[in-house]
Amino acid sequence: MASNATAPTAVPLINLSPLRAGGDPAPVVALVRDACEQIGFLTITGHGVAPAVVADAAGAARAFFDLPRDEKERLPLTPQGAGYSPLQGESLARTLGRPAPADLKESLNVGGEFDAVPWPAQPPGLRAALTAYFARMEQLAAELLGVFALALALPADFFADKIDRSASFLRVINYPPPAAAPQPGQLRAGAHTDYGTLTILRSENVLGGLQVRNRAGEWLDVVVPEGALVINLGDMMMRWTNDRWISTLHRVVNPPAGAWTQSRRQSLAFFHNPNPDALIECLPGCCGPDNPPQHPPIRAGDFILEKSRQAYGGAGT
Repeated sequence: MASNATAPTAVPLINLSPLRAGGDPAPVVALVRDACEQIGFLTITGHGVAPAVVADAAGAARAFFDLPRDEKERLPLTPQGAGYSPLQGESLARTLGRPAPADLKESLNVGGEFDAVPWPAQPPGLRAALTAYFARMEQLAAELLGVFALALALPADFFADKIDRSASFLRVINYPPPAAAPQPGQLRAGAHTDYGTLTILRSENVLGGLQVRNRAGEWLDVVVPEGALVINLGDMMMRWTNDRWISTLHRVVNPPAGAWTQSRRQSLAFFHNPNPDALIECLPGCCGPDNPPQHPPIRAGDFILEKSRQAYGGAGT
């Protein structure tokens, strides 16, 4: 485990192009392993996602959030978390078991069962754009898990039968310019960790953006190069690796008071989860006589439901 003295001061930037070109995977795998062990975040280029797929999804999402509030609220959240969550409808910091104000964001949540909830009539291209983006992110997540397996000295296909019915989610998130000063302790998204295997984030470099906490307890701004994607580990990957890899605290901070009008921000966050019945227990090679398992086994679906209940239950308190 890395010490505080060597805590990273920036999120690593890793080019995946050598893997996609069929080159020797070892150098890239080593960089990924280091990032997962030291900070749990990495920014990737050379990921192979077509810019048009990203642009179409981002444009359709922005048009949705521009709709009147009553139109958006025709899509209430299902018990599984799909649908529309209004401004201040969630408190991510509550997933850590402590009271916190509601987050200054709104989101549209899309699960893999695209017909399970109604889609809004407007904008007309929303469903096509988001389902195409979802499918491409699911493919990229599987590719990344192959790299993760190699980084853990496991066969490249180790995770394949644990994610072939994945319960993943896409959240398109809008952070509008503040309408009033936040409550004490209120953020655009409170400090939290993600729940699943990994998250793929398309972000924007806007004042009031993403921050990651390193092992020294320092909050680092995440600046994303054009076309790059941010990857972070979730709690289940940390449990799988017996805390060898890190599911890192992160948050979205408020913009400075003098920059409110220029601070609208949008994220496309793909939360990759294993199959609901996948057992999350210590992976081979991550425990031993001097390093016993730190967490009891748990089914992935049960873990996700509990975390979601904490996030949405009493978010306004």
